[in-house]
Amino acid sequence: MTQELYRRLAWTGIRKNRRLYLPYLLTCAGMVMMTYLVSFLSSSEALLRMRGGDTMRACLNLGFFVITFFSAIFLFYTHSFLIRRRKKEFGLYNILGMGKRHIAVVLLWESLLSAAVSLAGGLLAGLLLSRLAEAGMCALLGGGADLGLQVSPDSLLRTCAVFLAIFVLILLDSLRQLRLTNAIGLLRSENAGERPPRANWFFALAGLLLLGTAYWMAVTIQDPVSALLLFFVAVLLVIAGTYLLFISGSVAFCRALQRNRRYYYRTSHFVSVSSMVFRMKRNGAGLASICILCTMVLVMISTTVCLYAGAEDGLRARYPRSINATVYAASPEALSGAWTAQARSLAEQVTDELGAERENVLDYRVLAFGGLVRGGRVVIDPDALQGVGQSAAGLWQVYVMPVEDYNRLMGAQIALGPDEAVIAAAEDGAAPNGTIALGNGEPLTVVSTVSELPGSSLDSVQLFPVLYVFVSDLSAAGRSLIEAGGEEWMDCRWQYAFDLSCPEEEQSAVRDALQESLETLMEQGGEEVVGVGCRCFAEERVSFYSLYGSLLFLGILLGVVFVLAAVLIIYYKQVSEGYEDQSRFDIMQKVGMTKREIRSSINSQVLTVFFLPLIAAGVHLAFAFPMVQKLLLAFGLTNLGLLMLVTVACYLVFAAFYLAVYRATSRAYYSIVSDARAEG
Repeated sequence: MTQELYRRLAWTGIRKNRRLYLPYLLTCAGMVMMTYLVSFLSSSEALLRMRGGDTMRACLNLGFFVITFFSAIFLFYTHSFLIRRRKKEFGLYNILGMGKRHIAVVLLWESLLSAAVSLAGGLLAGLLLSRLAEAGMCALLGGGADLGLQVSPDSLLRTCAVFLAIFVLILLDSLRQLRLTNAIGLLRSENAGERPPRANWFFALAGLLLLGTAYWMAVTIQDPVSALLLFFVAVLLVIAGTYLLFISGSVAFCRALQRNRRYYYRTSHFVSVSSMVFRMKRNGAGLASICILCTMVLVMISTTVCLYAGAEDGLRARYPRSINATVYAASPEALSGAWTAQARSLAEQVTDELGAERENVLDYRVLAFGGLVRGGRVVIDPDALQGVGQSAAGLWQVYVMPVEDYNRLMGAQIALGPDEAVIAAAEDGAAPNGTIALGNGEPLTVVSTVSELPGSSLDSVQLFPVLYVFVSDLSAAGRSLIEAGGEEWMDCRWQYAFDLSCPEEEQSAVRDALQESLETLMEQGGEEVVGVGCRCFAEERVSFYSLYGSLLFLGILLGVVFVLAAVLIIYYKQVSEGYEDQSRFDIMQKVGMTKREIRSSINSQVLTVFFLPLIAAGVHLAFAFPMVQKLLLAFGLTNLGLLMLVTVACYLVFAAFYLAVYRATSRAYYSIVSDARAEG
C-alpha cells in the first residue's frame, strides 16, 4: 500500500507539472529515437553489403558515442530546470511529515515513470523510422533498401542500457540535491539566487578580449593545417568569452537601461527590466548556452551540407581523370628510364584489350616535396621542416617538372636554358629577386611566371601554398635537392591518367588490369621503380559519398540534438521565469495594469534579450567562416561560393525557426503570468 501511495504521488507530480514534464519527456524520447537509429544503422547488413558501407558504418559507430555523450549532457542540464521547480513541492511534502527517505522514493518512482515513457516512445518511434533512415542512407550511397519493419535486438539493448544509465545518474544527482537541502531551503529554492549581481566590468572586458583573440585567430590563419591545430583552441575561447560577456555584459546592459529614464519608466519596460536584473547571472548563462548551441548547429549543418554537395568537385580535384596511375621512381634520373615507355605501352594494351578508348591523357614527371621558400631559395631542411610541422608556418608544397612535359600538356613552346626556370606560385614572394634556387643549386633566372597550369594534372587539393617550378633538366634539379638533404622528403613520380567513356564497371576492370600490369612492371624494373598505384574515379566516388553522406547524416542528427537542447533551454527559461514573475504581474494587475500592457511588457522583456543569442551566433559564424573554409580545404572542398551560399541559407532558415520558437515560448510565458489573478 505504501509503494502504491508513492507511485500515485509521483504520477500526480508529473501530471500536475505536465507543462514542465511534457517537453522534457518528448526530448528524452527524441534522444532515445536518434540514438537507436544511429545504433541500428551502424549494424545494418544492407549498408555493409554496399560499396562504401564499411566507411559509413565506421562513422556511425563513432556517431553513436558522440550522440550518447551530448544526450547525457543536455538531459542533465535540462533536468536541472525541472527539479528546481519541483523543490518547492518536495519542501511542502517534508513539512507535512514526509522524510527525505520517502521523498527519495517518490523521486525514484518519477524517474522510473520518466524512463519508461521516454524509452517506450523513443524506441517505438525509432523502430518505425529505422527502415526509412536505412533507405535514406542507402540512397546516399546510390543504392536501395527494403522498407519492411526490422528490429535489431542488439541496438535495442544498447540504447536501453545507455539511457537507463543516464536516468540513474540524473536520479542520483537529484537525491544529492535533496540530501543537501533542508525543508525551508526546498521551499525557498525557487526564489534562490535573486540577489542582484553587480556589473563586473573586469569579466566583461575579459570576455571581449577572449572573443577578440578567437576572432583574430580565425581571420588571420592562412593554411588549413594551422586551422586544424587551432580550431579547438578558438572554440574554447569563444565559449569562455561568450559566457563571460553574456553574464557580466548583460548585467551592465540592464543597469544601463535602468539609468535611461525615458526607457525604464514606461509600463512596458519597467516590470520587465526590474525583474530581469534580479536574475541576470542565471539568465546570462542560459542565453550564452543558447548562443553556443545555435552556433554549433549552424556550423555543423552548413559544413556537412557543403561537404556532401561539393563532393563531386572535391573528388575531381583529387582524381582529375577516370584512371589515375602513379609510378614512384627511386631517383630523379630514374624518371627518364626506359620503363616509362613500357608503362605507356602497358596502359594502351590494357585499354585496347578491354575495348576502352583513352581520352584527355595526362603524362608527366614530377618531383614533389614540402619545402621552405626563403629569399628565392627552396630549402629542404629536416630540422626546419619538423619545426614547421608544429606551427605549419612557412611551408610550401613544391612541384618541379621538366618544361618539355609542361609544353606537351599545355601546347606551349617554352624553351629554357640550363640556368633558367618558369614558375607558378599560389602566393607572391617566391622569387623576390627574379631568381629561384633549388636546394644547393645555383639560382635560376625566372624568365616568366605562368598562371595556366597543367589542367588538374597535379594534386589540386593542397593544405599549403603551392609552388610550381619548370626546368630544362629535371635530373640536375633533383641532384641539387638531394645534396641539400631532400632525398627522404622528395617523391619522384611519373603520373599517367586518362578519361574513359565506358560504364563504371568497365572502368573498374581497366583499373584492376592496369594495377596488375604496373605491379609486374615494378617487379621487372629492378631498382628504378619502387612503388605503383592506380585509382579509379568511379570507385573513389563511392568512398567519398559514403564518408560525406555519413557525415551529413550525423550532422543532421547532432544538429537536431542541439536544436532540441536549445529549444528546451529556451522553453524552461521562459516557463521558470514566468512562474517567478507571476506574483509581480499579479500585483501590477491589482493596481490597474491591463492584459494588453502585460503582453507589451512581456514582448519588451523577451525581445530585449531573446534575440541576443541569435545575433551573437551570427557574429560567431561570420568570424569563424575563414577558419571553417580552411578546414574544409583539407576535405577537398574548394567551392567558396557554395560554402557562402549554404552558410547564409542555413542562418536564414535557422532564424525563421528561432522566431517560431520565440513566439511559442512567449505565449507560454504570457499564459502563466496573465493567469496569476485567476489562480489566486
